Amino acid sequence: MDAARFARPHILNQPVYQPGKPIAHVAREFGLDAARIDKLASNENPLGPSPMALAAATAALRGVNLYPDGCCWDLNGKLAERLQVGRDQLVLGNGSNEILELVAHVFLGPGTEAIMGVHGFAVYRLVTLLMGAKPVEVPMPGFAHDLAAMRAAVMPRTRVVFLASPNNPTGTAHTEAELIAFARSLPENVLFVLDEAYAEYQDRAPDLRPLIAEGRPVLCTRTFSKIYGLAGLRVGYGYTRPDIAALLHRARQPFNINAVAQAAALAALDDDDFVRRSRENNRAGLQQLAAGFRELGLEHVPSEANFILVQVPDGAKAFQFLQARGTIVRPFGDLPDHVRITVGTPDQNARGLANLRTYLASRA
Repeated sequence: MDAARFARPHILNQPVYQPGKPIAHVAREFGLDAARIDKLASNENPLGPSPMALAAATAALRGVNLYPDGCCWDLNGKLAERLQVGRDQLVLGNGSNEILELVAHVFLGPGTEAIMGVHGFAVYRLVTLLMGAKPVEVPMPGFAHDLAAMRAAVMPRTRVVFLASPNNPTGTAHTEAELIAFARSLPENVLFVLDEAYAEYQDRAPDLRPLIAEGRPVLCTRTFSKIYGLAGLRVGYGYTRPDIAALLHRARQPFNINAVAQAAALAALDDDDFVRRSRENNRAGLQQLAAGFRELGLEHVPSEANFILVQVPDGAKAFQFLQARGTIVRPFGDLPDHVRITVGTPDQNARGLANLRTYLASRA
């Protein structure tokens, strides 16, 4: 029996997200020492996980014979307190990716459209296609979202606008005033999803909570995967109007945040020293990489996140060359002359720049 005969037709054309290779895989493939491989491909925190989160996660392991708190009561409460929003305005997910998928489940389907930047986060397109809806990808001159063009793309079938600030993979960001004006310009039947996965790396992230308080259809998403260093535990959340949150909860699986992840995220919120050190390392690393690119004569996109998009000759070949030498970066099919490099520790950044220099020399 050919199972594809019974699948929904649009699933047969559904793209599959391709994650980067794990360190152990690269070590085996190229005969490298795993301890000397620098994974600068997935925008993870090079300082590791929050120490307070790690201690809480370890303690929580003793209770994994029990189901987790299906309401995430403690984590929900602390987030509500931090954000100064109601508990009923929050939705927690298995990474912020799950929140994006919940949006698609609730608001998208055949005959509807979602707007996004052509160089936006790949998951926006994936979840839109998964629901049989149409992704409308708007050009991004200068690697930044063109807010006027995105607004002009809104049509009667538009249900969602996805936008990240800072944007992945370009690192570009918008001001609070720009985002507020854009959100106010949207029709009331269009949900504006602002992806704030990298907001903690900014000196002052835009605040759209006043718009939510006004009743605007705005959903902001955040994650514990980046600055808190908990990518392997998959915890994210969104905050929005209570009625929108209630709809997303209807599509959410029960017990979607495991007990270890809940404990780690709860503790991470109090680890101010780790967040401060992570910001400082990132700020210095952005400067180190940018200076290195200038020295190598490479153009890069100024970034407000924890990565930099840099132009290189043949991004796919650069990726393979660097990976074979222990520096894993991220190539992109729609940006064939670029790679994205995550900010690492000072030593990791230096090794990455040295390997990049060797790559350029090999092509001279």
